[in-house]
Amino acid sequence: MSAEVGQFALILALLLALVQSAAPLWGAARGDGVLMAVGRAAARLQAGFVILAFACLAYAYVTSDFSVALVAAHSNTAQPLPYRFAATWGSHEGSMLLWVLILAIFGGGVAFFGGTLRETLQARVLGVQGLIGMAFLSFLIFTSNPFLRLSPAPLEGTELNPLLQDPGLVVHPPMLYLGYVGFSMAFCFAVAALIEGRVDAAWARWVRPWVLAAWIPLTLGITMGSAWAYYELGWGGWWFWDPVENASLMPWLLGTALLHSALVLERRGALVSWTILLAILTFSLSLVGTFLVRSGILTSVHAFAVDPRRGVYVLGIIVLTTGASLALYAWRAPAIRSGAVFQPVSREGGITLNNLFLTALCATVFLGTFSPVFIEMMNGDKISVGPPYYARTFAPLAIPLLLIAAFGPMLNWKRDAVRQTLTRLRIPAVIAGLVLLVALLLGGLKGVVTAGGLGLAAWLLLGSAAILGRRWWAQRAYLGRAIRTTPRAMVGLTLAHAGVGLLVLGITGVTSWHSDKVVSMRPGDSVVFAGRTLTLTTLETVNGPNYEARQARLKVTGQGAPYTLISERRFFPSAQSQTTEAGIHVRPQGNLYVSVGEESATGVVVRMWDHPLIVWIWLGGVTMALGGAVSLSDRRLRLGASVKAPMAQPQPVAAE
Repeated sequence: MSAEVGQFALILALLLALVQSAAPLWGAARGDGVLMAVGRAAARLQAGFVILAFACLAYAYVTSDFSVALVAAHSNTAQPLPYRFAATWGSHEGSMLLWVLILAIFGGGVAFFGGTLRETLQARVLGVQGLIGMAFLSFLIFTSNPFLRLSPAPLEGTELNPLLQDPGLVVHPPMLYLGYVGFSMAFCFAVAALIEGRVDAAWARWVRPWVLAAWIPLTLGITMGSAWAYYELGWGGWWFWDPVENASLMPWLLGTALLHSALVLERRGALVSWTILLAILTFSLSLVGTFLVRSGILTSVHAFAVDPRRGVYVLGIIVLTTGASLALYAWRAPAIRSGAVFQPVSREGGITLNNLFLTALCATVFLGTFSPVFIEMMNGDKISVGPPYYARTFAPLAIPLLLIAAFGPMLNWKRDAVRQTLTRLRIPAVIAGLVLLVALLLGGLKGVVTAGGLGLAAWLLLGSAAILGRRWWAQRAYLGRAIRTTPRAMVGLTLAHAGVGLLVLGITGVTSWHSDKVVSMRPGDSVVFAGRTLTLTTLETVNGPNYEARQARLKVTGQGAPYTLISERRFFPSAQSQTTEAGIHVRPQGNLYVSVGEESATGVVVRMWDHPLIVWIWLGGVTMALGGAVSLSDRRLRLGASVKAPMAQPQPVAAE
């Protein structure tokens, strides 16, 4: 019965999305408060029905209702309960239901908590959001129905992909979708503002929390996805430039630029058109990620579906959404003046330059991701674009961006001087220079890249600390009060920039000093690797809840030892597939990573990696997300406008 309830709930949600897309837009155009109220009610009810539908599908998975085709295809009774629940979004249909769920909850959030918005702006935001919800609910119901029944129902289901039977499935996809769908709200605000012809600092204050609320989980999702691939796939890497990895990186890059632009718009009333355009393009790239994993145009461990019809439908949504919004932008943007003027050397100028680099980086990733697709479409040739391309294109753009990242927060608004800014950063510059010099002396000319990376990490870490140091030094006579009254947004900015420094430190360490070794071992054999001695003590068969595994135990001595690493090669009979579970010893100095492979007459293949400082990559990502969360908790950011503006015919006006 739960499947029928869920199906009916989705149909009602689609009808409510239709009402939500029409009533508030018409009401805002006519100044009709009743129609705008209908839009708010429709958004709340739509969220409720989608939550009900999602709960019905989750219940079917948890209770192993194999009469539901989706459950039978991605779950069985031997799967542990957490993975049966997480399988709710472990398939194409389930993941799209999760997408729609988050979209509906965000729309309901605007309806419930948008009381400080202008009534006409709130109505138009909900109307645009209703159009997006209608498109995806139609896609879900007509091409990807998660509630189809099987008759007769099988006694047992087919197992979820063993690679997905991991705690990462519980956290990683919801985080990514919170980011992807979260940017839809920035898009809705942008389109609503273009319809009104009014973009000002108050609009920026309303939209910035939504951008942060999307950027934080997307940052966490990318970080967790990298860590998941690192320990689950047994390949010893942390980023492969997989097309779907790139699909999450592209909206993150533009979302970071959007976050900075919205700050300039809020504080100075500048970069109006640029902020609107970034909001449109960021969500468009989020849709591109959805298209990539559902179109069948690429092969990836992330791909959900290979049905071209589904890909065409999503492509149609992208074309209509992006095309209509850009056409509206081209029509309205010239009438929206850019507001305050600023000098090139200023906080606004620094953020503008920062955004140009972020946009160029995004374009580089887009070209590397889609050029193989375009070339194959034109002449049928298959090419691959891998790490060498990104090393030659992405890195040269990223390095100057990171160099100027420390300057931006130290610049004054409107105008400043280069000499004064350098004076404020003299301590970070001197220490970073010393780090660079020492690294060059120790590593020689062959270590130029390593020395540059270490110097850059020091520059970013100390430059971020200087943000708070500048404020506290100016109020040193009342230091205690200065610390207590420091805005959380400033603390969040410091943490986010420091997280980038930690990320650079980790990338530099693992890229410059990693080592690996592949040997064949039998129980009792020992091997010396990276200053440690590894001894294979046992190699035995163990049984899990739904798999059997060959488990290797290795005793490690030297460098923080002794300890034991356990690595397994698991076989899942139901899915007839194998996975590798690596044994990893994590330390701040670096990880020792061991995975076992095939067995032969000479023993079992053991692959070993030494990954210096790699843990700082993920700590850096978490620190960036923490910085965003601290900023979001700033009361000034959550207040928005204090009162509603009276309804009036919107006019193109200059930003404050």
